Parts: sequence; C-alpha cells; structure tokens
Amino acid sequence: MNEGNAVSGPQNADSGLRINKKTILFIAVILFAIMAFVGTLSQTVPRGVYAEDADGKIIDGTYELIDYKMPVWKIVLSPIMVFTASESVTGLAIIIFIILIGGTFLVLDKCGALKYIMASVVKRFGRKKYLMLCVMVFIMMALSSVAGILEESVTLVPIAAAIALALGWDSFVGLSLSLVAIAFGFTAATFNPFNVLLVQRLAGLDIFSGLWYRIIVFIVIYIVFAGFLVAYAKKIEKDPKKSIAYESDKILREKYDMGDSEKILADKSLGKAVKVFALCLSGVFVMTALDFAFKMEGMLSMPSMALLFTAGGLSAGAVCGLRGKNLLKSFFSGAKAVAPVIPLLLFILAITYILREGRIIHTLLYHIYNLIAGVGPYSAILLLCLIVIIFEFFIGSGTAKAFLMMPILLPLTDLIGVERQAVVLSFCLGDGFTNILYPTSGIMIIAIGLVGISYRKWLKFSWKLFLMSGAAAAGLMLLAVFIGYH
Repeated sequence: MNEGNAVSGPQNADSGLRINKKTILFIAVILFAIMAFVGTLSQTVPRGVYAEDADGKIIDGTYELIDYKMPVWKIVLSPIMVFTASESVTGLAIIIFIILIGGTFLVLDKCGALKYIMASVVKRFGRKKYLMLCVMVFIMMALSSVAGILEESVTLVPIAAAIALALGWDSFVGLSLSLVAIAFGFTAATFNPFNVLLVQRLAGLDIFSGLWYRIIVFIVIYIVFAGFLVAYAKKIEKDPKKSIAYESDKILREKYDMGDSEKILADKSLGKAVKVFALCLSGVFVMTALDFAFKMEGMLSMPSMALLFTAGGLSAGAVCGLRGKNLLKSFFSGAKAVAPVIPLLLFILAITYILREGRIIHTLLYHIYNLIAGVGPYSAILLLCLIVIIFEFFIGSGTAKAFLMMPILLPLTDLIGVERQAVVLSFCLGDGFTNILYPTSGIMIIAIGLVGISYRKWLKFSWKLFLMSGAAAAGLMLLAVFIGYH
C-alpha cells in the first residue's frame, strides 16, 4: 500500500469500531433503573456500618446501626459525584482506555493492517482452524489464570471477531476467543493475584498453596468451555444462518471482506506495519510478567496495554502512509465512535457510589452473615459463591469484594466446617464468570458493543455456557468440601 492510497483514498464511513446504538440505549435504561433502585434502598432500609482496620478490612462483630440518610441530591448527581470518591481513578482509567482503543482501531482499519492480519491467519490456519481455536482458548485462559488479565482483553475483541468471520464463524466465536476465554481463565484462577493471592492473604493461608486442585479446576473449566465453543463453531460453519448474530455480522463481513488475500499479503508495507504493531504488543507481555512478579496488581499491565497498543497502531498507520493530520483525524474519529459507551460506565460507577455512600453494603453483609450461620458446610460453600455472584452485580472489583466479605465470612466458615482453601476457590468461581454476565459489567458492555451484538442476543448465546460452567463449578466446590481441600 503506497502513501497516496493510504492518505487520499476514499474514507469509508463504516471503518473502525462502531458501538451498537440499540445495545447502548437498552443497557442505559437498565442501568438507570438499577441506579434508581439502589437510591431507593439508601432511603428506605436500615443503614449500618462495620468498623474497619487501617488496611480497610472490615472487623467482624462490630456492625451497628447509624442515623444517616444519603441526601437525595447526591443520588441524582451520583454519575458526577463519583469523581469525588475512590472510584474516580478507575473510572477515568477505563474511559481513557476505551478512547485509545477506538482511535487505534480506526487507524489499523484505515491502513489495511486488520485485513493483513486476517489474511495471514486464514492462510496459516485455514485447514487447522479448530486446533487453532482450542489452542487460542487455552492460551487466553492460561494468561488470565496466571496473571489476572481481564479488562485488557477488550483490545483483542475486534481482531478476534474479524478472524472468526474470516474463518467462517460468527462474531460470538470471536468474542469467545478473546474476552470470554480471558474471563473463564480469570475464573479458573491458578496464580491470579487479584483473587487467589489476595483472598489467601486475607485467609491467612500460604500464598499460592492448594495449587494442585486449582489446576484440576482449570482443566475442567477449559474442557467445558472449549467443548461448547467447538460445537457451536461447527454448527455455524455448517449453516451460518443459525447464528443469532447473522444479520448484524453482515455489516462486519462486508467491512472486513479481504477480497484478494494474496494481493494483501504481497503488500510489503502492510507486512512491515503489522510487524511494528506486533512488536509493540509484545511489550505488554513483558509488562504483565513484571506486574505479576512484583505483585503490582495491574499497575503496569493495563496502562502498558493501552499505551503500547496505541503506539503500535499509530506506528503501523505511519508505516502505511497515514501521517500528520490524516493520522490524527483517523485516530480522533475512532475515539469519537466509541464515546457513547462512556455514560454507561459513569452509571455503573454511580451505582457502586450510591451503595457505599448510602451505607447499604455493610447492612447487606450483616444479614448475609446471619443467613449462612445456620447451614451445613455443603450448603455454605454454595451460598458463599452465590453471595459473591450477587455482589458482583453491584461491585465489579474482586479486590473490593474480598476486603468487604472475607473478614466477616471467613471466621463463620471456620465454625461451619468449611476449609479456608475451599472458601478461596468459591470466591474465585463466583467472581469470575459474572464479569461478563451482568449489564453492570463495563467490559462486557464495551465488548458486545464493539461487535454489534445486543445484550439480549448475548444472553441468548451464552446462557447454556453459563449453565454448564455453573454446574461444573458447583460440582468442584462440593468435591472440595468432601475431600477437605486445604
């Protein structure tokens, strides 16, 4: 691709990423209703608090009712007020991350690098695509299981979707090869510092102890997920119209139509651009390894993913001839295209803000404590997982949930007869799958929006997978109690 073609060629209005407007509107209504609901709770249910130690951990047995009611004006202005709270750093980081993704993908699309990547994958793996599918799922799951990568995987969704379409599948397969595989690996955690390491610390266990059983959990979850995905991909390949994303995928198929793939692969400037992009992305793995080795809890991996991904995309565009004003114009056009998702992220952060500011969370924990106190070990382990799943709807951060729940529930599970190692497992399994289930999950909203899938279609595709994986998780937890996993 020469400079003249890249810079002065026709600008395709449909290039780059486009957030599905129906998905945005539908989820916005849901989030607004949830915000109104938790706002009502802050005005009607008894408010209470637990005392916290210097590290922010709740102290068991200190719950007391307080005479406090959250001002209504704070509820109304919560999407703005959230920037006065601790959630503001996370919110700003995610918003910047999304803007960088949108801008970078438009540059990659305009310069032709995406089609080059697709053509390369199809040529190399076209006859072994199901082996490639299983290997990709394993790599993505293992990466997340070990290093705790999750939000960063959003950058891979459009590339994976384009590759899946080129191989005769649909955007659901692409979504599964990227975000879903990462989320399932996060669930089947082995060394993940964001759930295993943290909860084991809170539980007073040796760091990364009990690894043998978590490896078994990883294998079981991998078999369930990979088996489901292969069966689904074969069904879609046989009859593409069976895909519930068939109509919306028409737009993506047209956008990413490779045409003469041999001609694309023969373009040396495109090959050089993709190599530059890949080199920048390889730096992310170095940063992730350092993040994991020094237990920095994402301080390196997520920012490095955003910056190196953007640097790689801009460099690839420059190699192909997109320079100066044309490069910046493409980048900002891409950022503008994904901007509609930002208000949704503010709604999600506002829900957590209302729960915290309204003093509702500790009250819920107090009643949960009383609920679990009267059950046996097998029921307790399942109830504990269910509670984590429920809390995930309102509090996406696994770290926040761990600090809130574990100091209260760990002493209780000791009395009931559940080993603390099994409690760690239950927390991981409850926290992981739900990262891509609820409308309050920012990464899920962004991911399905990027490939033009509505939330309704996402649930229609994934409910069987969640049911299968949930049943496997329940069996693994009950087995852990039975064998006295410690």
